Parts: sequence; C-alpha cells; structure tokens
Amino acid sequence: MNTPAVVGPSIRIKGEVTSREPLTIAGHVEGSVTVEGHVLTIAAGGHAIANLTAETIVVAGTVNGRLNATARILVRETAEIDGDITAPAVGLADGAAVSGRIETAERKAKLALAS
Repeated sequence: MNTPAVVGPSIRIKGEVTSREPLTIAGHVEGSVTVEGHVLTIAAGGHAIANLTAETIVVAGTVNGRLNATARILVRETAEIDGDITAPAVGLADGAAVSGRIETAERKAKLALAS
C-alpha cells in the first residue's frame, strides 16, 4: 500500500498501535506504536507519548519516548523529541530540538566486534 493510514488531528489514541502499512500520526497517541516494514511519520502538529518502532521514522511533530528504526530516522526542523534515538542512519535538520541519546546500530555493531 502506498497511501499511509492517518491518525487525524482530532483523534486521540491510548494503548498499543500496530500497523503493516505506512502510518502518519497527525493527532495524539499515548502508549506504543509499531509499524512493520514501512514508514511511520509523526506529522507537524502530531504528538506521541510513546515508544516508536518502524523501518523508517520521520518526525516533524513532538515525541516523548524511545525511537527505534531498522533503516533510518529523519528528524525535521519542526520536530521536538525527548527520548533516545536508535537506527543505522539518523538525519537531523537544523532547528530540530532533541533531548536524549542518539545511537547508530552500525556503530554499536562495530564496538561489539572490537571487544
């Protein structure tokens, strides 16, 4: 599926959200969000108080929680993140606000090999 499912601006979800298709959150989600094999987008104005897991995560809104991607995490200039970020590749735009650790899985693997 090419068209993402959308949690609209007026929608609030508490609990566990799972998806096997692209997902965009423009509303509020509290809990956990897992997107298998696709992109998870937190749109500008979207809020997630959640742990996020996906192939690729794009953040333009606000996230309070851990972000874990198997491919990459892109943090847009309008993003505000309070939590740890883990992915093989991370892109931070000028103006993004990030509080937490950023860890690339590739570096973690290299450190394990060196030990």
